[in-house]
Amino acid sequence: MPSRIPHGATVLLGVLAFTAVDPSLTAAEVVQIVSGRDNTLVESPGGLLSNGAGPSFFAGRTAQATNSIRRGLVWFDVAGAVPAGATISGASLRLSLTAASSTLAVGVGLHRVNASWGEGASNAGDGGGGGAPAQPGDATWIHRSFDSVLWATPGGDFVAAASATLPVGDLGNYTWPSNPQLLADVAGWLLAPADNHGWLVRGAESTQPTSKKFESKESATAALRPILTIEYELPVPAAGSTWGRVKATYR
Repeated sequence: MPSRIPHGATVLLGVLAFTAVDPSLTAAEVVQIVSGRDNTLVESPGGLLSNGAGPSFFAGRTAQATNSIRRGLVWFDVAGAVPAGATISGASLRLSLTAASSTLAVGVGLHRVNASWGEGASNAGDGGGGGAPAQPGDATWIHRSFDSVLWATPGGDFVAAASATLPVGDLGNYTWPSNPQLLADVAGWLLAPADNHGWLVRGAESTQPTSKKFESKESATAALRPILTIEYELPVPAAGSTWGRVKATYR
């Protein structure tokens, strides 16, 4: 037998309130990150030279008769700038070239590094191409961290195929544009920050002189420092189901 509600009683009725939101909607964001570390691997059989705190890093070959190869290293804190769970939709790297042993355009590639490396207090000054005595923690031609942790291969441990290559010639700013492999590198670093060891910047090494001098994070001109631009999307949270309570008075 159904229960009766007494005359004049006040009761609370549960009411389901639901608002639908298209789950495909996303919020697009752009962030620019200055390099968190950069350095130069200066070809040296003893691994005694570096340029961790210098205002520039180098890629290519100098005019020296021996030990002329230079390779840049650059790292960005992706996980510190992009929210976890974001979808990376674009990634580009801008470097500023302020000196070159030749203005001939040569391919400069970005190679994903496979092992951690350091940046110490070595500073070769404004010229910088010859390197300076390596300091504790510096990456060198044979060390990931001077003078105790070694690369598996002298000259750095990196993926042989470049993630992106750009012709670099006369002085100015150069941007390696977004492509599927750059996206994969950056997305992987967001997903697994411990695997983020940055890129090795490799110039033309089969002829000389081809060395290129890029400004580092220590550059006196902030606008010339290495910049990684990341475009990403965040899903817009769908509105959930919420219960409200409605008071009704029976008279």
